[in-house]
Formats: sequence, C-alpha cells, structure tokens
Amino acid sequence: MTTTAFLAGSTGLIGSHILPLLTNHPSISHTHAYTRRTLPIESPTLTPLTAPDQKTWPSLLIAPYTPSSVFISALGTTRAQAGGLDKQREIDLDLNLALAKAAREKGVQVYVIVSSASASSSSRLPYSKLKGELEDEVIKLGFPHTIILRPGLIVGERSDSRPAEWLMRKIAGAFGAISPSLKDFWAQDAEVIARAAVRAAVTCVDKKREEGVWVLAQGDIVKIGKAPVEGGQ
Repeated sequence: MTTTAFLAGSTGLIGSHILPLLTNHPSISHTHAYTRRTLPIESPTLTPLTAPDQKTWPSLLIAPYTPSSVFISALGTTRAQAGGLDKQREIDLDLNLALAKAAREKGVQVYVIVSSASASSSSRLPYSKLKGELEDEVIKLGFPHTIILRPGLIVGERSDSRPAEWLMRKIAGAFGAISPSLKDFWAQDAEVIARAAVRAAVTCVDKKREEGVWVLAQGDIVKIGKAPVEGGQ
C-alpha cells in the first residue's frame, strides 16, 4: 500500500535519520518534511514544507492524497536552546499538539511521536511533565493508530553542544563496547530509534497491528529498530 508521510523535526538528531528512511522506503510514495532551512537531502519523493516561523507549520499541512498516511514527529528542543522553559513548552508541547490536531483534521491515520522514557503528566520534573502532557493530549485526538516511542538517552552526533549529554553518550559507548545489551538498557542510538519509528508506522499502515495506542518502551525500540529486515528498511 502506498503511503503519504509527513515529518516534523526533520533536521534534528532523530529526524535526520528518519527522513532518508522515508524517502527511500518502498511503501512511502511521497514525504512532506517541515523545516526552517534547506534540508540536507534531495529526492523526487520529497517536498520540503519550508517556513522560518514554526507557528505557521500547522497551516501548511495538506490533505493526504494516498489511501493511507503517516505523520511522524521527532520535533523537540531543550530549555537552553529555546531560551527558557516557557519557550521550550511552545515547541515541545504547543507546536507538536497543533501539528497533531492539524494531522487529525486532515485525515491522517497513523500518528507517531518520539517522546521520552520519563514522560508523565504527573511528574514534578518540567521536561517529563510536558512530554507526558503531550502524550495525553495526542491520545485524546483519537487517531486510528497512535504510536508513542519512549527512548532513554539518545546516542548520536548532535550539531549543537550539550556537554552533559556528550559525557553520557561516551559512557554509553563504553558500556556498548563491553556488551551491547548494557547500553540498550538505558541508551538508544538515534538511528535505531528512527528505524523503529518508521517500521512501527509501516506496520500499522499495512494493518498488521490493531487500531489503538502502541507504546514502544526502550526494549521495544531496540527490538524493532535492530531487527534485520530485507532491503534495509
């Protein structure tokens, strides 16, 4: 079944891995990717939805023109990058929710959100709380398929500097050198998370999963993201 895909967060650590998976996937006929700047790849099956003002992004969403459609959000920032917790909430919660609402209104069947292992709307930690609030609100929208990925520490090379995360990634790498399972328990490679997101989405598109909410914890992400699949997808 051919599918239209939409991607938010296409230039981030996880999204930059998701984008080529979508544009090269045999089940994805076309990908629309939100971006504030030029995308790192070009493809005849890729249409950038370019707008420097992220608040306009929900209005750029078009109705899918294939029988099935997927919206994947790997959109997120940090308090430091955003300039404070309120600004971070505007992106991680408000913008993500606005995009999800637009996707639901346009008839998207499969919605995928990259959340956090610590997500909980009742948490006292601001980051965990906003991630949990987003999960709760997205579930309320009632997509036929809602997929929530909850990774732990995300391992990969970032374009921005995050000293604490850099140190933790080095520790994760050391554990991985001893035994991959030691790292997989609390840290996942961005590429593995990306593959898990796309594979889970396609599983739902192909109707190999019952409708409803599907939560992928760290172990599920590793299992799906590392599973050998013919064609490399």
